[in-house]
Amino acid sequence: MRKRIKDLRKFFVYDKAHHSCRQKPCDPMLLASEFQRNNTSDTDRAVVRLKYTLDNEKPVVFRNEKIALMRTIPNPPELFTEEEMEAIKTSHRIHERGEVCNINVDYSMLLDMGFNAKRREISESIKKFQGCNDAASVHYLEQLISILDSVETLAKRYRIEAEKVGNMVVAENFAHIPENPPATFLQALQMLRLLHFTMWCGNNYHNTLGRFDQYMYKYLKNDMDKGLLDYDDALELVEEFFLSLNRDSDLYPGMQQGDNGQSLVLGGLNEDGSDSYNVLSEICLKASLELKLIDPKINLRVSKNTPIERYILGSQLTKQGLGFPQYSNDDVVIDGLIRLGYDKKDAYNYVVAACWEFIIPGRGMDIPNIDALSFVKAVQDATFEKLGHSRNFEEFLSFVKENIRKQADEICENTKNLYIFPSPFISLMMEGCVENAKDISIGNRYNNYGIHGTGISTAVDSLASIKKYVFETGEISAETIIKALKNNFNDYEQIRNKLRYEAPKFGNDDDYVDSIAVSLLDSFAESLHNRKNERNGIFRPGTGSAMYYIWHSKKTPATPDGRDSGEEFAANYSPSMFARLKGPISIIKSFTKPDLKKVINGGPLTLELHDTVFRTPEAVSKVAMLVKSFIDLGGHQLQLNSVNRDTLLDAQKNPEKYRNLIVRVWGWSGYFVELSKEYQDHIIKRAELSI
Repeated sequence: MRKRIKDLRKFFVYDKAHHSCRQKPCDPMLLASEFQRNNTSDTDRAVVRLKYTLDNEKPVVFRNEKIALMRTIPNPPELFTEEEMEAIKTSHRIHERGEVCNINVDYSMLLDMGFNAKRREISESIKKFQGCNDAASVHYLEQLISILDSVETLAKRYRIEAEKVGNMVVAENFAHIPENPPATFLQALQMLRLLHFTMWCGNNYHNTLGRFDQYMYKYLKNDMDKGLLDYDDALELVEEFFLSLNRDSDLYPGMQQGDNGQSLVLGGLNEDGSDSYNVLSEICLKASLELKLIDPKINLRVSKNTPIERYILGSQLTKQGLGFPQYSNDDVVIDGLIRLGYDKKDAYNYVVAACWEFIIPGRGMDIPNIDALSFVKAVQDATFEKLGHSRNFEEFLSFVKENIRKQADEICENTKNLYIFPSPFISLMMEGCVENAKDISIGNRYNNYGIHGTGISTAVDSLASIKKYVFETGEISAETIIKALKNNFNDYEQIRNKLRYEAPKFGNDDDYVDSIAVSLLDSFAESLHNRKNERNGIFRPGTGSAMYYIWHSKKTPATPDGRDSGEEFAANYSPSMFARLKGPISIIKSFTKPDLKKVINGGPLTLELHDTVFRTPEAVSKVAMLVKSFIDLGGHQLQLNSVNRDTLLDAQKNPEKYRNLIVRVWGWSGYFVELSKEYQDHIIKRAELSI
């Protein structure tokens, strides 16, 4: 790493010296009250808010940077008053914060054109709608042009500030972009930073970067072909761009700091079967390896033909404790998306959303995390209501499956009357929005809803215990196990220990248990098959959990696998927290037996590896082979965490010593000491595996 990058990392990330340039938080209702008085339309509110934020941003340029832009306004104002929001919620479902989020725009729609060409395109659409006397569409398109004007004005103010502090690199870049398409790789990085920055200013969040190594590659190749950049120069620029993503990460909304959606995808199969991995893909991995920062979260698309050297490079990142790259298997994901109705071309172009959900750039208004189903609740309800009346395990399992269907019915019904706030700037980078004068919030080519599935291992282990001890050996009666659960195993400690430590567990390559997982996931997929949402999209089942592994578990009484009331489920698609397992090879064999193409909303197998696993190059190669084995066996998604329980415990006691300790949480990486205690405790409890 070059000294300039080391200095910038210290300044922005370690010292956070730039925070002194931030303005005071604004009144959240600064604009909303006036909007309410004037009965301003929702789209005009979004435009005014974005322009207000851009116009009031304070340009800050540092002398030794080449890529500028930092947020000085901590919080964009709200669109609606509290009174208005309460009224909206009486007749509409609001997902999360109500904003367009967790999608991937097609940055090239502005990046490759420049704003001047985009204005001409919008003007042509305006003429079309003027000819139809469609005043509403004309007004919407004119608002889009006004947004371009405000972004350009901000860029000009940055150019003036750069000249003032004597940073002519930044000044020259902003003299060219965004009016014109970038002429160099550095200008492309600066313009991408500007587009990404503007999305945050519009209060949109979980703004992914998508296939960065694909849409940015032409700019790098052009500079390298001309001799303007060599490999190390390019690495330096990518590292600075990655640093820019970490400047404002504490301002981004999420469940915890780090849950900000700044993910990017590298590599992947082309439609003709060739490999899209290129020199920029490798540079991104090496930049992340050197910087050791939480952003961007790296997702690596792989397949059965991916060379082992790529897995080794990825495993070197895991060794650093970054919690990424996260691996996605093209052999499974692409076919799974095609099965769901995605065009082949789009399926091959898939990216990963904020955490791990699979989405389509520039064409998808999918909401991949709209709700979550609890496998454990399905088992629990059947246990209390039907276990004593079931003649055999197969009959009992049918009641569990019926409960899965009932939950699916409730979830689908609860998605109706969805309202999403307009996002005109994002609409500039989504297919058909300019041509049709249609805001992306209304929908796009794909409008599918993703449903997570929580507690799969707890549910499977619970069913395996019931199958063995209630229906086969008769060691525990249905009446006894129900009493034990209702009493949280008080006075039933012997039964609890048998269920917890002696019963068969999912993750030991045991068909007796694993077949139950196959059955439950198939039932989940069947419960959503061919169902349509109100936007004419489908419902996509997945194996992810997001934060629901904490939320659902808190409400769940003791379970037949020996879990105590309120005890956490495993995150995502992972073995139970207390399962006694043979090792990672057995785990991946168990967790690749289901047909994961049926539950392709996303959700990785998550494994914790003790950090001693990575001590030698040979050991790192073994980890790489483990990842390759998972992919070759048909796994869909994998994330690994390098952890040390003693280090984590010490970090809880002495956080000042571990400010830069990074861990993987559920689908994102964050600084351990900045997590709330319940998430810290969950990570500490996870099993530390060895190879």
